[in-house]
Amino acid sequence: MTSLNLVLQSILLSTIVLVFLKFVLSYTNKKNLPPSPPALPFIGHLYLFKKPLHHTLARISQKYGPITFLRFSSRPVLVISSRLLAEECFTTHDLVLANRPQSISSSTKHKGTKITGIGGANYGPYWRSVRRIAAVELLSSQQLHASSDVRATEIEDMARRLFKSWNKTCSVGSNSSDGMNKLELKTSLFELSLNVLMTMIAGKRFYGDNIGDMEETKRFREAVEEQFALSGGASNLEDFVPVLRWFDLNGVMKKKAQLFKQQLETVQKLIEEHKTTCGEIKKTMIGHLLELQRKDSEGYSDQIIQRICLSMLLAGTDTTSNTVEWAMAILLNNPQVLKKAATEIDKHVRNERLIQESDMDQIPYLGCIMREVLRLYPGAPLLVPHESREDVTIGGYNIPRETMVLVNVYQIHRDPNIWEESEKFIPERFENRKAESNFMIPFGMGRRRCPGEGLAMREVGLILGTLIQCFDWDRTTNELIDLTEGSGLTLPKAVPLEAMYRPREGMMKVLSGL
Repeated sequence: MTSLNLVLQSILLSTIVLVFLKFVLSYTNKKNLPPSPPALPFIGHLYLFKKPLHHTLARISQKYGPITFLRFSSRPVLVISSRLLAEECFTTHDLVLANRPQSISSSTKHKGTKITGIGGANYGPYWRSVRRIAAVELLSSQQLHASSDVRATEIEDMARRLFKSWNKTCSVGSNSSDGMNKLELKTSLFELSLNVLMTMIAGKRFYGDNIGDMEETKRFREAVEEQFALSGGASNLEDFVPVLRWFDLNGVMKKKAQLFKQQLETVQKLIEEHKTTCGEIKKTMIGHLLELQRKDSEGYSDQIIQRICLSMLLAGTDTTSNTVEWAMAILLNNPQVLKKAATEIDKHVRNERLIQESDMDQIPYLGCIMREVLRLYPGAPLLVPHESREDVTIGGYNIPRETMVLVNVYQIHRDPNIWEESEKFIPERFENRKAESNFMIPFGMGRRRCPGEGLAMREVGLILGTLIQCFDWDRTTNELIDLTEGSGLTLPKAVPLEAMYRPREGMMKVLSGL
């Protein structure tokens, strides 16, 4: 035991010395770096590391300027907090900043392979290939139009189940107030988002009536939620202090490996189910990719299909449900906006049917609400981190290669120089294209912009529109909804939203017929 302790102490001391030398030499050799707060030996600016990180970085930028240089132990970090600098990053320097930091939090290595998902892959031939597959074969306007019935069916099923639950609860008079039923929205919205994507990807729902292995679906959902809790973009100390990776003191590496293995096994099971359909091509994303695999087995290998499907599931579930949850929370605090949105839908759809994706152009105020929600609560407040592929000059400062770049879109979206009354929820700012020239990048910008933006906007719009059209909503108490933010790669509410609901009188006939 004594010998082992000496070995461990020697490794730790060697690591500390190496980190210190790298820290000192980088500051000595690199000149004209952006402004930076005082740093501590070995840990750099990790002493400032507080969650949610986008608030901490906003406070730093308010003191040191819109471009700041930090060190999270041995890793250099550039923080961008202004529109002009963000535009420079994703136009002039878009290619240079096209890599992703290969941290353990973004790592998806499994059984020796280095194939990663769309979001975490470095720029290069592999990323260009899977990005093209996702953007052209799966998420193009034509493909999204073809899958609109899937989203409509799942969202209709959500409305049916909410109506059924209300009908059952209020008929026995339990837990109801003024004919209203209580609902915890986070769980319902996550289940809906996962159902939509799973049906599009594999033709198989994960939640609702007549679902097969509920234990398997429960495990998958828990794995997705934990994945986001562990993947804060810049939220794990192991990403910045190499010695912690060796000892895995917090168990992050082991847990990530377990989660990734579990998710891959679930997706591979879906692929195998498609392969055993006796040559029948299912009208799903997996079916489409397997059809392409027959013509190009290497370009559409099972591993690549796994990563594409898993990337879509991870990127499209938590973010979508979070956005709708934020929208409902804000609307409950602003009932006049909720009423205006319902009136607009009534005027166009006339309580004769459920709202459809094709109605969206005729109900622009709903779009204004969605854009204002994404302005205030972007799905990824720091985007997915970028990394410089080579030395680059940004904002007149020298930025070393392999610097992590965090763009604080949360702060940029609330810049009072861009947005009047920037902290207030005012959907009207988007009416008649008044704010068209203002700067918003909730889905990123440049070549690493999220390819699922079109799907996200369609899905969020239809879910939110259906909830507003079909039900009256109210807070559970007279107090305003708590809008405190949680932490993670996405932007969850710290406290899951609970609300009271009942069917709107004019929609009773439609809901009864579902």
